[in-house]
Amino acid sequence: QGSTAIAAANGLAGAATAAGGTAAAPARGRRVVDAPTRMFHALFALSFVGAYLSAEGDAWRGLHVMFGYTLLGLLVFRIGYGLMGPRAVRLSALAGRLAALPGWLRGLPSALRGGVATVQASGRQGSQLALLLSVAALLLLALPLVASGIAAYHEVGEAFIGDAFAELHEGLGEAMLFVVLAHVALVLGVSLARRRNLAAPMWSGRVAGAGPDLVRRNRGWLAALLLLAVLAWGAFEWQQSPNGLVSADAVAGIGAAQDDDDD
Repeated sequence: QGSTAIAAANGLAGAATAAGGTAAAPARGRRVVDAPTRMFHALFALSFVGAYLSAEGDAWRGLHVMFGYTLLGLLVFRIGYGLMGPRAVRLSALAGRLAALPGWLRGLPSALRGGVATVQASGRQGSQLALLLSVAALLLLALPLVASGIAAYHEVGEAFIGDAFAELHEGLGEAMLFVVLAHVALVLGVSLARRRNLAAPMWSGRVAGAGPDLVRRNRGWLAALLLLAVLAWGAFEWQQSPNGLVSADAVAGIGAAQDDDDD
């Protein structure tokens, strides 16, 4: 009833504007993603890319470790926010939407034998489930990825199992990269198929169209605190590192590579 009243009010306002001959202001759309979730998404992506690019060689180890612990802190935040945050961003909501996957798989053969409309509807649901599955896979992979990295860094059990944690960490990193690329490819592919930018809500938090917000409060203050915490952690790690997060050898290597390119 509340959404019907809102729609009716919007319709009356539009009719009154048209009758008065005044141009209507462009609609802001509906808020579907709040600021903390968008900030987590951006920081998580940047931290993984930074950790992956700094994984090779001891010269970049300080930077790699800093990004790894940043991922751990972001995961702790996401789990806590997923348990106590608004309903739309809770982990239970993600699990509930993924619960439709078995039914979609069972109905896929009959959908493929149906008409064009049935195939299209099944395809839309399948693409949405694939996106949700990639998000869940990223969160699930990140936990053992970070844990194995911490164990390898602190040489846990090295006397008994050798470099097992380091090898596991490397393998999980490659698997994580595969899922990240698959997620990006899915977003691009579905955006092209639907002619709608699915990545835009992670920037603006809104989608076009009338209707109530799925997330009532933006919670910009929490997103700002999350960003400040990550920046403070990076500054702390920089101060604690005797040779800085990037060693002089790594910087010298970059300079030598640029000199070779110029030659």
